[in-house]
Amino acid sequence: MPESAGVAPSEHSFEGTEGTTILAVRYRDGVLVAGDRRATMGNLVVYDRADKVLSIDDDSVMAISGSPAIAYEIARMLEMSVQYYRRSQLQKLSLDGKLRTLSRLLRQNLPMAMQGVGAVIPIYAAFDERDAVGKIFFYDLLGATFESVDFCTTGSGSSIIRGALYYLNRWGGTPLAEMDEAAALELVVKMLETAAEYDTATGGYRENAHIFPTVMRVDASGIHSIGEDELEAIFQGRIA
Repeated sequence: MPESAGVAPSEHSFEGTEGTTILAVRYRDGVLVAGDRRATMGNLVVYDRADKVLSIDDDSVMAISGSPAIAYEIARMLEMSVQYYRRSQLQKLSLDGKLRTLSRLLRQNLPMAMQGVGAVIPIYAAFDERDAVGKIFFYDLLGATFESVDFCTTGSGSSIIRGALYYLNRWGGTPLAEMDEAAALELVVKMLETAAEYDTATGGYRENAHIFPTVMRVDASGIHSIGEDELEAIFQGRIA
């Protein structure tokens, strides 16, 4: 049946939820991985308590930026792959194996990413028992893996803090890799707050709502979440 004159065909656009900003910093004993809590849809704040730093196994975590729905599914599939390998082969999947598995999952998501509704740019951090050091890896949309020696940040607020991290690492007096945990933790919290100040898609500290960033530590003893009390002490004691 022909359309009536003057009536345009109906068009439906889809706008997905996105999450930013995430970063990882290698310090003296391991790696700190952190993310803000805000999820947005265009210029709307959808949720302010999203978890963007997810544990994969006993010695690695994945931080997500982009589409939370796709990223959570990729993280779940990666976790299941790691668990299945351990149970079927009676040994842990190597770090290289985990990296290749995540790369394959991202490559399989390429059609969604190309449509602009399912892009995921993760950071993967792990403690390498073979080298006894924490390591940071990031990916592109095609699943290519890159290792970052000292720090890494992705998401809409990443460009705001990447230069600051480079400056501090190069000329700040103490290189990031030589910082103790307390100094590194204060640094990542300040970087997220700086991103939130200039990027509307990044959520900042909200004392009245008791909303804090998610921060996880990866070191020789495993994975540990930084408690809200410790984060609150940093905000109230040192950040104006």
